[in-house]
Amino acid sequence: MTQHRPPNRVAPRVSDGPARMRALAANLPTALREGFAEGLEIAPPARGASPIVAVGMGGSAIAADLARGVIDAETPATLTVVRSPELPRGLDSRAHVILVSYSGDTWETLYAFDAAGRVGAHRTVITSGGQLADRAAEEGVAVLSVPSGQPQRSAVGHLLGGILGLLDPWFPESNESRVARISDHLRNRIGVLARARGPAAALASRVGDRLPFVYAESSFIALARRWKTQVEENAKRLAIFDEVPELFHNAIVGWDAIRRAEAARCAAVLLEWSEESPHIRQRLRYLERVLKARGARVVRVPLEPEDRLEALVYGISLGDHVSLFLADLRKVDPLPVEAITRLKDALATPTRGA
Repeated sequence: MTQHRPPNRVAPRVSDGPARMRALAANLPTALREGFAEGLEIAPPARGASPIVAVGMGGSAIAADLARGVIDAETPATLTVVRSPELPRGLDSRAHVILVSYSGDTWETLYAFDAAGRVGAHRTVITSGGQLADRAAEEGVAVLSVPSGQPQRSAVGHLLGGILGLLDPWFPESNESRVARISDHLRNRIGVLARARGPAAALASRVGDRLPFVYAESSFIALARRWKTQVEENAKRLAIFDEVPELFHNAIVGWDAIRRAEAARCAAVLLEWSEESPHIRQRLRYLERVLKARGARVVRVPLEPEDRLEALVYGISLGDHVSLFLADLRKVDPLPVEAITRLKDALATPTRGA
């Protein structure tokens, strides 16, 4: 199979962590557009109800989760995201398996690459290099190469765009012009999001030092997860995410019973899409009343674009900037993730499937 291996563009480096992370956040529109174009170039033909599986960990997996919210809502396909070396049982040569590892050295993804090969599944690799790129080259597997030299979490635009490009044949019509339009719109808004007195800074100020609970309706739950992980990695603090309406069958009990002093240390961040259903909107307003009655801070975040994909991409950019302003408030460098580095150094795990 012909390899699609464009020159590996190295993301520009900026001298200090906060400035570099903001430069990478500003690059999201370009990265999304480039990733989509490269994914579209090597996209396999749609094959009806064939299983589609994306394997990845951490920031690589979140890109697949984000894509799934759009794919499940707008196509007859079902995308399964696997955060494990073990593939779903029963996969065979009809399956399309997308192996996503920014570094190319994630042992779970390497293991799954071998497992997918043994069952004869169609494989596509998305990576910046490493062992995964080498193995794909050895076995004639198509590679979508993403820029190296940046934190994995900052590659979300290229990874998300690449997955959407690969799966574009499953949509009723191509998303090429749609992605271009969304990228252009976001590029015009990035400057506002980065302002010290802009909407992202204001949201960060409202959260303050409270524990953030990020909530969204089910099809945007990956966006809530992205906000949570960005707060953890960039601002170096814990966060929690959950989905509506599921939380009304469990978390609401905890909120109803929480002591006011404890609730006052929490902020519920409600990600609200303008096109969500009336019953979801009604439940969010009920939740807001419960939270306020208990003394929690409620931070409503409107995702205004009517286009689901545009709302998702705008939400990614907004959340990234909020997390960077939270890092400023905490006076921490958003760039390093030393705990993850220590973990990787401490664990020696086999990378070749048995």
